[in-house]
Amino acid sequence: MKHVKDMVAEANEIVDTLTVEEAMALHGQEGVTFVDLRDPRELQRDDMIPGAFHCTRGMLEFWIDPESPYAKEIFQSGNRFVFYCASGWRSALSARTAQEMGLENVSHIRGGFGGWKKAGGAVAPKT
Repeated sequence: MKHVKDMVAEANEIVDTLTVEEAMALHGQEGVTFVDLRDPRELQRDDMIPGAFHCTRGMLEFWIDPESPYAKEIFQSGNRFVFYCASGWRSALSARTAQEMGLENVSHIRGGFGGWKKAGGAVAPKT
């Protein structure tokens, strides 16, 4: 049996992992899209990074695949994508999946939204 902590560790060996400080430096730059992978209840309770695009973890593959009936144009934009979740586990797995699907220039935030908030990063309600 493969455990989730092992899957996350493997993903972190493959994907570009940003510190919170590196992510903060990218926030707001043209051509950079932050993607919040958390459940809608988490966003209602804890807010989100301003300007982030919300894509629940369960829809990611369907929204990335341009041949899917659920495809979202944003994932075909050529932007750099910075994924985040609450603590960095879901985002590590998501970044790996996105790379395997051919999405280029994907990163995730080590420590996730919790680390972002702890470091004083901006937060705002989902609009």
